[in-house]
This record gives sequence, C-alpha cells and structure tokens, in this order.
Amino acid sequence: MIKHLFNKIKTWLQSLSFRTGVIVLLCCIPFYILSFAQMLLPISAAAKGVLWTILFGLAKTCQYGGLTILGIEGYNRLKNWIKRRKDDGVDEVY
Repeated sequence: MIKHLFNKIKTWLQSLSFRTGVIVLLCCIPFYILSFAQMLLPISAAAKGVLWTILFGLAKTCQYGGLTILGIEGYNRLKNWIKRRKDDGVDEVY
C-alpha cells in the first residue's frame, strides 16, 4: 500500500516541468540558511532544536523533490547550463 503511494507520488513529481524542478530545487537554499541562522535567535535550546528539525527537513524535502522532478536528464541539463555559464565567464562580477 505505502509502496504504491510512493510510486504514485514519484510518477506525479516526474510529470512536472523542468522549470518547476529548478524552482523547487532552489527553494532548498533558503531553508538550509534558515535552519542554521535560527541558532542565533535568543530562544531556548529545545525551540532551536525543533526549528532546526523542521527547517532542515523542509530543505531536504525541497532538495529531493527537485531532483525527482528534474530526473537524470534534467540534472545533466542543469549541470551543463552552469558549466557553459562558467566557461563563458558570465558569473564574473562587474
């Protein structure tokens, strides 16, 4: 029953577009930053632990969800796009 549910969710995620996969994958960055930045807040250690667990879990969910949406072809496409930008010198600061 659960295996069938996971396969159904995986199939649905893989049917989403490349652009959606990139957006979901990029959403993990703010969650990673927030999961560690919240340690600076003046709250109890228990609250920090709960916040870290929730935010880090959301980051991992976005990461794996985005990778599932992209798939192998989308991942290679994204990697080649980043490599092309680096080779063209686009990410230099002017």
